[in-house]
Amino acid sequence: MSLIIRSLHIYPVKSCAGIDLSESPVDQAGLAFDRRWMVVSGGQFLTQRQLPAMALVKTALSDTHLHLSAPGMPDLAVALDGAGLHGDPRAVTVWRDTMSARRDCADAAAWFTQYLQRPCEFLRIDVADAQRSASAQWVGGWLERHSEEASNYAQRNLFGFADGFPLLIANQSSLDELNQQLAAKGRAPVPMDRFRANIVIEGELGAYEEDHVASMSVGEVRMALVKPCTRCSIPDVDQATGVRHDEPGLTLAATHRLDLGVIFGQNAIVAAPGGSVLRVGDAVDVKFDY
Repeated sequence: MSLIIRSLHIYPVKSCAGIDLSESPVDQAGLAFDRRWMVVSGGQFLTQRQLPAMALVKTALSDTHLHLSAPGMPDLAVALDGAGLHGDPRAVTVWRDTMSARRDCADAAAWFTQYLQRPCEFLRIDVADAQRSASAQWVGGWLERHSEEASNYAQRNLFGFADGFPLLIANQSSLDELNQQLAAKGRAPVPMDRFRANIVIEGELGAYEEDHVASMSVGEVRMALVKPCTRCSIPDVDQATGVRHDEPGLTLAATHRLDLGVIFGQNAIVAAPGGSVLRVGDAVDVKFDY
């Protein structure tokens, strides 16, 4: 089967705009710098579910800084070396997971406070210190079903502020099918950025066939697809305008609902030798689950 990496994406600040990459280091925590910062208000993490305008916060990375920009706001740079970290580590929660993080860059907290019009904290996670691991239920179930591959993966897979797993993998063929369904209803197509995937694959994999893939490998990098990604309302937010619509959510809910819920993409854990890099155009090998 001919399959390649079509595109790579990271989202340094949870629920803000992503960065398209031609290549990225990858390790057990996923792609480098993916969802390492998060905005919190009143003890709750903020996302486009409540605040679609977060889509308009653009991010960029230089060798030394994370750069933030947004409509009506001055550009801001946050040091990557941790110079802005302050205060003791504190417990924060993402859905059912509680982990340790630190306040980073007081200017960034003030920046988000002004932009989002509510008191904000800007938190950074150190994956090793936080010790947040992917769901033992889903990872353990996958390892039990695929005992021949289990030795390749860790029992605990540490990662950052992503919703539940180190990687989200999407299939271009599935988006093509969804857009055909939207066109049949007279609705406009949507780009892949609505689904905020880390890795988009394309080639000889049919629409939603990723639901039946057990694992993927790119050279020595292995990815176990441990859980289908259930979708919330964020794909209805136009990432270019920050405006929420009713599609593609309505069509996806009517055409690709599994027992877990409405599905698009697959969550994965990673096994990668030190120094591993993924590149757009890399060949992808797959193993199916049936």
